[in-house]
Amino acid sequence: MAGRTKSTGGTKSAGGTKSKSSSRRRTTSRASSNGHVRAPQIVRRAIEQVAELTGRRVEGVLGLQRHDDGWIVTIEVVELRRVPDSTDVLGSYAVAVDKRGELQEYRRTRRYYRSQVEED
Repeated sequence: MAGRTKSTGGTKSAGGTKSKSSSRRRTTSRASSNGHVRAPQIVRRAIEQVAELTGRRVEGVLGLQRHDDGWIVTIEVVELRRVPDSTDVLGSYAVAVDKRGELQEYRRTRRYYRSQVEED
């Protein structure tokens, strides 16, 4: 578009140099005021750590449960890709992480085909 300039998000200080700190979104530490990591970061950390350990792609998050000493994150992992996709083999993993988001343990709780419907 003519006549418009792209903003870089920074502001100019009195000396003419750009300062991004004044325009950055406030990014506090990942820990809340009590020193614990918030739920979204817990989930991200669990996904990253399981993907790294298994070498498999995490498909999604199935659940999150808080415990006194941390969290249990239930994630779905693609264990075997197939054609068609509906025959992919998936695994459900229970991942225990501490209050800082560090992996304590993980285990597969279920293995199933993508097209398999769970009956309650």
